[in-house]
Amino acid sequence: MIYLLLKQERDLSSLYNYSSSDLSTLLSISSARSLSIIRQLHEVPIYSLLQQYQQQDIRFIPIYHSEYPHCLKNLPQPPWGLYVMGKKGMLADVSMSLAIVGARQADRYAYQSIQLLMSGLVKSGLLIVSGLAKGADTFAHEEALRAGGKTAAVIAGGFYHLYPKENKTLAKRILSNGLLISEYPPVTKPAKWQFPARNRLISGLSLGTLVVQAGRKSGSLITAYCALEQGKEVFCIPGRITDHLSDGTNDLISDGAKLVRSSEDILAEIIRK
Repeated sequence: MIYLLLKQERDLSSLYNYSSSDLSTLLSISSARSLSIIRQLHEVPIYSLLQQYQQQDIRFIPIYHSEYPHCLKNLPQPPWGLYVMGKKGMLADVSMSLAIVGARQADRYAYQSIQLLMSGLVKSGLLIVSGLAKGADTFAHEEALRAGGKTAAVIAGGFYHLYPKENKTLAKRILSNGLLISEYPPVTKPAKWQFPARNRLISGLSLGTLVVQAGRKSGSLITAYCALEQGKEVFCIPGRITDHLSDGTNDLISDGAKLVRSSEDILAEIIRK
């Protein structure tokens, strides 16, 4: 519905002046439905909400705003707006970013692999994008910060309900030299369906996606497939054939993903090419 409205009205504030019949005609919906939308619209205390967001350094960036990442506009269903916290101006840096994802049960091998690669990735100026999940995502954010780099966490749900709760401290650290990004209002509680939806943004914001460890049912494979559908590079850390956490990454390599042994294997494809 928002996309239909944006095609007609670039300034959505004009919706407050619409009558039920105007909206019904514009969206080709029943008058009962349009009346319900208008009632809900006027029930939301929009100006007090905006003031609250400003006080909490939460910015809302609609799809027509100059700060909105151009790379997301090419998605089949781009978010009509992004909620952003963190360093102002850094959203433009996603034009030079790499997604790093992997299993929530990622082990010491995943941590050591990320640690080995991070220095070269950060020195090249790449912003590291991940999903703030346990395991590989956490390793990626922490190592990016430790190396003096920039990182962005794309979350499912809103900022008032960060998931997992154990990573609230990490989220605060990210705000010092990075971003928290969500397509959902801050009050939104995370739901299962939002995690796969979130994955398309992680890959969509990035030049390529590195999968560190993943079983065959890992959610990080969704991110890899999203990257492929978006025409982006997919990189994988090879793993032991006896380790089920390497089944997904080894399968991706077998299917054509780039095998990674050093940061140069990544940089050669997305920066130096």
